[in-house]
Amino acid sequence: MPVLSRMTGRLSCGRDYHCCPDINTTLDNVCKSGFDFVCLPIVNPRYKREFIYGPAKDRPGAMTRSDLVLTGQDWNTLIVGKVSPWIQLDSEVGTIRKNSELAFKQELAYASHLGLPAILISLRNKNVSNVARCLNQQLISSYFQQQYWIHVPLMSAKDQVDNLIEGEEGTPEEQIEDTWEWWHTFRTVCDGNKRIKVALELCADLPPDHILDRWLAEPIKCVHISTSLFMTNKKGYPVLSRAHQLFLYKLFRLDVQLVLTGVERHQDKGVHAYQQYLDHLFQTQPPTDPVTQFAKGYEDYLQCPLQPLMDNLESQTYEIFEKDPVKYSQYQKAIYCALLDRIPPEEKETKSVVLMVVGAGRGPLVRAALAAAYQAERKIRKLYAVEKNPNAVVTLENMKDEMWGDQVDVISCDMRQWQAPEKADILVSELLGSFGDNELSPECLDGAQRFLQDDGISIPCEYQSYLAPLQSEKLHNEVKSCKEKDKPLEYNFEMPYVVRLHNCQLIAEPKPAFHFHHPNREKVIDNSRYATLEFAVEENSVLHGLAGYFDTRLYGDVMLSILPSTHSTGMFSWFPILFPIKVPQYLKKGEKLSVEIWRCVSAKNVWYEWLVTKPRVIPIHNPSGRSYTIGL
Repeated sequence: MPVLSRMTGRLSCGRDYHCCPDINTTLDNVCKSGFDFVCLPIVNPRYKREFIYGPAKDRPGAMTRSDLVLTGQDWNTLIVGKVSPWIQLDSEVGTIRKNSELAFKQELAYASHLGLPAILISLRNKNVSNVARCLNQQLISSYFQQQYWIHVPLMSAKDQVDNLIEGEEGTPEEQIEDTWEWWHTFRTVCDGNKRIKVALELCADLPPDHILDRWLAEPIKCVHISTSLFMTNKKGYPVLSRAHQLFLYKLFRLDVQLVLTGVERHQDKGVHAYQQYLDHLFQTQPPTDPVTQFAKGYEDYLQCPLQPLMDNLESQTYEIFEKDPVKYSQYQKAIYCALLDRIPPEEKETKSVVLMVVGAGRGPLVRAALAAAYQAERKIRKLYAVEKNPNAVVTLENMKDEMWGDQVDVISCDMRQWQAPEKADILVSELLGSFGDNELSPECLDGAQRFLQDDGISIPCEYQSYLAPLQSEKLHNEVKSCKEKDKPLEYNFEMPYVVRLHNCQLIAEPKPAFHFHHPNREKVIDNSRYATLEFAVEENSVLHGLAGYFDTRLYGDVMLSILPSTHSTGMFSWFPILFPIKVPQYLKKGEKLSVEIWRCVSAKNVWYEWLVTKPRVIPIHNPSGRSYTIGL
């Protein structure tokens, strides 16, 4: 099966070999053992070439096996090529370095000739700039879109040996060499090319969780697991420690492939036992939550935020929102509580309320309001369903005819222009976006509150947005690839995106940004906002953007939230919002990150501008709304 994809429902697992005398026999054995591909040296490890001088300089004969030993399909789908281990591109000795460069170039060229889907390149230490430079030359000149898997150990070889010698205590964390820095230097030299992936090698003693979690923001393609990491269970089969299992469960969410390295240590069970166990781990992952199930296939997929004020939503969009099992039940609860507060028990037979749903869509809030009134045993004298989308009004009118009757009046009008015949006791809306105010809820509700009683209730009554610094090379490359024809380079980096965050990591916890409340009884209403947020950097990391969230108090203590720490369980109506950063910013542990964000308002538009001022100042994004605005 192809190396670059995997079958639905089963793990893709490869076998690594340091030497392969007969490639056909090896492939046959690997396939019979349940593996999907093999990692093999491109050139025989003993065939060291000398291009500059030496006895092997003029040695005749082919440098490696013929391409005829396998079909093109097999080369394309079953083989990952490994660069020769003797190549030292980071050597301080000039002749060794130059000879290695020529050998490296030769092996990459032959791998491209074979059509290998991926090439494995190992990093041994922090001196990676020259190997990255040489690979970058290949990336620029090669027309074949193969991937390059950069083999990085979780811990350096020295630290692994030190841990083995020092026993359980191991090397103090502050003295451990950070191999993530090797990778970061490498990908920075290659300008974050999306054809470069991480091949992460697990070690016996895993680093602390905050180190492991940082790798989850990297483009990990495969994970190397040595047979030496396996223990033996009571039945004599190979198993991994609980810590390794838990980390693999996290990695499985990134759709990684596994590569088994090392000799068989459970020979009576055969190498197939390792593959069976790893596939068993994959099949028995902890169950995902409803939001993850709903978002399957949309992970890290960039979407432009909706502008329901400017555009009429489609039926399918309404349908997706209406499937949310949490949102409308919370709205119904909020309306229920508001009705109880509005009409005391002793007045429930004589008193009734006027309720308005502004931005009624296809009627889910109307249904929630009627259900709440029935539950509370309170009377709604008149319910106005106000909707500007003429296509959704068709649905509302049909609902009125078939179900609601004269209790509901359908109003086809923009709520800001409608002249209400009477004032409402309760005003209900669902105009919130992923950042709270980004679908212009403040402007809409400020325009609609003129037909709310002085002591009337707005649902929602307040909402708060939040920002957090984010690391994700995957999302940065996704934004980079969004470049539109005839648009300036910075255009796609100066607009927010709604995205199901997945292959990423928050650098620090979210902090409050903008707050709004309704009804807004201030004499002069100003919905522009400005916030300065400061974050402590806990680990060396890279800032790729800002993740935006919100929470809202509908009424009383009834809340909705997409903030990670307080997320409304099971709710999927909103994904977070992403504010990208044009040039990724390297952050050092202990530094202070300062972010500034503005919500700007003109007579016709609303837009955001954002900026990083510490530890280093970068140019402001989207000044004067030059790349992105929200139309009023």
